[in-house]
Amino acid sequence: MARIPDAFIDDLLARTDLVEVIGTRVPLKRQGKEYSARCPFHDERSPSFTVSPVKQFYHCFGCGAHGTAISFLMNYDRLEFLDAIEELAKRIGVEVPRDTHQRNANPESQDLYSAVDAAAKFFQKQLVGSTKAQAYLDRRGIGAEARQRFSIGYAPDGFTALRDALGSDPRRLGLLERAGLFSKNEAGRVYDKFRDRVMFPIFDRRGRPIAFGGRVLEKDASPKYLNSPETPLFHKGRELYGLWQVRQAHNRIERLIVVEGYMDVVALFEHGFDTAVATLGTATTPEHAELLFRNAPDVYFCFDGDRAGRAAAWKAVESVLPRMKDGRQAFFLFLPDGEDPDSVVRKDGAPGFEAHLKMATPLSQFLFDSLSADVNLATLEGKGRLAERAKPLLAQIPDGAFADLMQQRLTELTGVGARTAPPQTHVPAQRAHSGRGVQTPKPSLVRSAIGLLLLQPALALEVQPPFAFAALRQPGVPLLLDLLQVVIERPDIGTGALIEHFEGREEHASLQKLASQTRPGDALKWKQEFSDVIGQLVRMTRQQRIDELQVLQRDGGLDDDGKAELRALLLTLVRG
Repeated sequence: MARIPDAFIDDLLARTDLVEVIGTRVPLKRQGKEYSARCPFHDERSPSFTVSPVKQFYHCFGCGAHGTAISFLMNYDRLEFLDAIEELAKRIGVEVPRDTHQRNANPESQDLYSAVDAAAKFFQKQLVGSTKAQAYLDRRGIGAEARQRFSIGYAPDGFTALRDALGSDPRRLGLLERAGLFSKNEAGRVYDKFRDRVMFPIFDRRGRPIAFGGRVLEKDASPKYLNSPETPLFHKGRELYGLWQVRQAHNRIERLIVVEGYMDVVALFEHGFDTAVATLGTATTPEHAELLFRNAPDVYFCFDGDRAGRAAAWKAVESVLPRMKDGRQAFFLFLPDGEDPDSVVRKDGAPGFEAHLKMATPLSQFLFDSLSADVNLATLEGKGRLAERAKPLLAQIPDGAFADLMQQRLTELTGVGARTAPPQTHVPAQRAHSGRGVQTPKPSLVRSAIGLLLLQPALALEVQPPFAFAALRQPGVPLLLDLLQVVIERPDIGTGALIEHFEGREEHASLQKLASQTRPGDALKWKQEFSDVIGQLVRMTRQQRIDELQVLQRDGGLDDDGKAELRALLLTLVRG
């Protein structure tokens, strides 16, 4: 997929009214220069979500959600990146660059989508004519509405039904084979992959069928489920069966229930649990975890209670932990032996399955219970073993209240971390001359410069490389240089896009917090402040060089060029 030019994105965001985009979806209330609301991404009673029309940036002080109009549409409307770009471009009456359209609309991919869609329609038509397949769905309690909602079909028995119906020319045959709908034997003979199976199309996040899962009709036939192989359209570790249907049923998804089979999803929908999704014959991957939490704050993983189910749950834990930002919750439900969600909901009804969900184990409890299952916590050795196992896992949790609470729980169980606190960089507070106590330390010059840049990125255009303070050995100078360079290369960039440029770097969280702070004054005042700060940084750099040269001079190691440089710097310093 071709990358949309940064210049187009920056211009698009600069011309987009973020307050209008968010205000049409979330009730905003003006507070001074900004707007506030209750956060649309987590439950809260008092507003902690702010929108800044100056910075074209939103931030929630509760859950940490932040970003530009693009990220808001991706998270709130659950659009893909290109779709969010298209939506914003449409609002202001511009077109996404034509070459981007052409390169993203790969003709071969479009033909593959069409081939899979044609197969889905073929299977649906075959279901209408199959008494056997319809009787099977009737026995499983799958009604007409669910069959239509999930586009359920039937692959007829025989080796060439799909091929005879759709493979009329070599090119179409090649597309169907690339889409994973044919198999080939040792003799090179090509035949239908799915035969005499109820077919469940798998839809992508734009509602297009991209693959299939097929279930046998006979109880003892095997394999019970047969899934499409990996194809250019389908990567099973990135897709969730049923997510498209969940999105169509809800504007806002409160929870997602993750199960293992297609029939489990359909059965839960039939009984009112229309937020069920399934992994596609694979363990929960990091991509699954990200996709789940991008759509809902609460995720319930539902597994068999046997050893395989426990192992699958642990795989989910490993994928979920690095994504457990504050406000997110994960739960683990283990069903009785021999039961699955389909059988439980049909036997116990919706109230019975809801009761199981209410008894689900929180991630925190499941993690510590699993790690300490074979450990004697009555001994120091056992406590040490638990701490050794837990520490690398807890280190993966993003900074925040949940991470702190998990560390606190480990301390309660083992005592590790109770006696000494981790060292912290501490700036001594200055005592006020007025006798009113301790004042907040004044921010460093570098921090002030970064804060002003985040407030008004165009200030970077007042400074041109090479930057006279680049050699200054002060914390934050490399980041300040990076910020200046990004803005100079992308002069129309706004606050939100500037912060997102640093996504994945350790400085990202600090930039996010700094950008969310308010600063008194107006554009003219900020411009003067920025000029003053840069001037002070330049003077500090000169003084740093003077100190270095004077040390060399005292040690007798300063040559004639160094002496000339020292005289020039001292003269510059005197002149100010």
